[in-house]
Amino acid sequence: MEKEKTLILIKPDGVIRNLVGKIIMRFEDAGLKIIGMKMVWADEDFAKKHYREELDERYKEVEKKYGRNVRNELVKYIKEGPVIAIILEGVDAIKVTRKIVGSTYPNESPSGTIRGDFAHISKDFANAKNVMVRNLIHASKDKKNADIEIKLWFNEKEMHSYKTAHDIICFEE
Repeated sequence: MEKEKTLILIKPDGVIRNLVGKIIMRFEDAGLKIIGMKMVWADEDFAKKHYREELDERYKEVEKKYGRNVRNELVKYIKEGPVIAIILEGVDAIKVTRKIVGSTYPNESPSGTIRGDFAHISKDFANAKNVMVRNLIHASKDKKNADIEIKLWFNEKEMHSYKTAHDIICFEE
């Protein structure tokens, strides 16, 4: 199996709740390696580049049902404060990362996931109260999106190569 890269963003609510260290530890404990990390305060244009027009079907359903523009809310949410952008690398990094993160909706995430343990608002409550579901973290959904998102958030000079103990054990002969 080959190593792959993925992007995570610890969103403003994760930063202001002082969860950055706890969140990062989950990925490192799973054997994923940080090869890029920085703090960014996204502006409107940058946020719109991250939340591209091609929305997930589930967002379109929310928009139809509740009459809310999910993309605009996501753009507003990610601009609320600083974001920690991280590139993770490892075997099955995308799948492993998404498993650690949990479902988009915190109330649907099992205990033991980042969203299940630290994010507490349900989508039904958020929709009834017309507030954003604050779910702490973004994780690339697949390789195509990871490639696009990594290039948006990082340049080549901001990505680093080094060996961890996990690399030495698993990849050196």
